[in-house]
Amino acid sequence: MKLLRFVLRLVLVLPWIAFGLLCVGLIYPLIGPRARAWLNRNWSRCLMAFCGLRVVLKGTPRLRGPVLMVANHVSWIDIFVLNSARATAFVAKSEIRSWPVIGWLVAGAGTLFIERGQRHAVHAMGESMQARFRQGDAVGLFPEGTTTEGMELRPFHASLFEPARAAAVEIQPVALRFLHHGKRSGFAAFVGEETLVMNLWRVLGATGLSVEAVFLPPLPARHPDGSLPTRLELSHQARDAIRSAL
Repeated sequence: MKLLRFVLRLVLVLPWIAFGLLCVGLIYPLIGPRARAWLNRNWSRCLMAFCGLRVVLKGTPRLRGPVLMVANHVSWIDIFVLNSARATAFVAKSEIRSWPVIGWLVAGAGTLFIERGQRHAVHAMGESMQARFRQGDAVGLFPEGTTTEGMELRPFHASLFEPARAAAVEIQPVALRFLHHGKRSGFAAFVGEETLVMNLWRVLGATGLSVEAVFLPPLPARHPDGSLPTRLELSHQARDAIRSAL
């Protein structure tokens, strides 16, 4: 049955991915930002359904205006779950660009790739994020810098909070909770030395997978006296909020 489910879902997923690549290459250049956002959001919703994942959105996501979405990181699935709520340009490690298919899709959807270990990388990424904020876009960030099974949080890297802090842009923490047959689980997590193909085999062949995206209240952009919080304060506040919801 697992093999049958995998094959049936793959029959749905592969043409949908081909359609996504077609949109990125041919349709996106011809349409405006609002239409691209609509396509991105609905394409992501359908992809998750075709993969057999039930997505539950909780809380109140910021659907308009510039915002930095900050979430815990469990899997390649995370990007598409959050895009199901609002089209979001994610900050991701440059290695993802080379992933087969998924790398092409997220690159075409506007992902901002950062080259870790390069001195100029954080500064260049900050400028790219500022440009997105000026356009009124949502930017997504996984500040742990790696994936986990989703039960606990690693320390947050604070440096990429700086562009949102300097622009006084709202920062909205998001807790991603993966469940398997109704119970919290790391079943879908993409961690360690596992390959993308191995993870797809497990996810597409499974039943009872769901993910809850809990949109928590945005962090205050300023202190009561009007001063800006530090990026370290913001990273701690975001981490505490997400940890309390996991």
